Amino acid sequence: VQLQASGGGLVQAGGSLRLSCAASGRTFSAYVMGWFRQAPGKERAFVTAISGDGIGALYADSVKGRFTISRENAKNTVYLQMNSLKPEDTAVYYCAAKRLPTTGWWGRTLEYDYWGQGTQVTVSS
Repeated sequence: VQLQASGGGLVQAGGSLRLSCAASGRTFSAYVMGWFRQAPGKERAFVTAISGDGIGALYADSVKGRFTISRENAKNTVYLQMNSLKPEDTAVYYCAAKRLPTTGWWGRTLEYDYWGQGTQVTVSS
């Protein structure tokens, strides 16, 4: 599976961005899809993830109520809608895919099998 993230950019605090992650292959629904982010000097951190059928989702506390993950399996694409952005949301955002079935925690980076190249999100104050 190859993942291509896009949609990053520069936005003012309080603004919105939508990230997209397009996946190759024909079994997109067989993967949990996650978004992680890495700020300068910090470890990569979990943001959100969504089940293969798009019904279940998990969010980091820091983004609950502001970010929404969704997916379109027919288009092999997962989205991250980011609203009410804050300067502390500034980071490189990565999408990742985790093969199903799984019993692992979706928020753990080591659980994921494939990673995209990342897209920069910068939020100015």
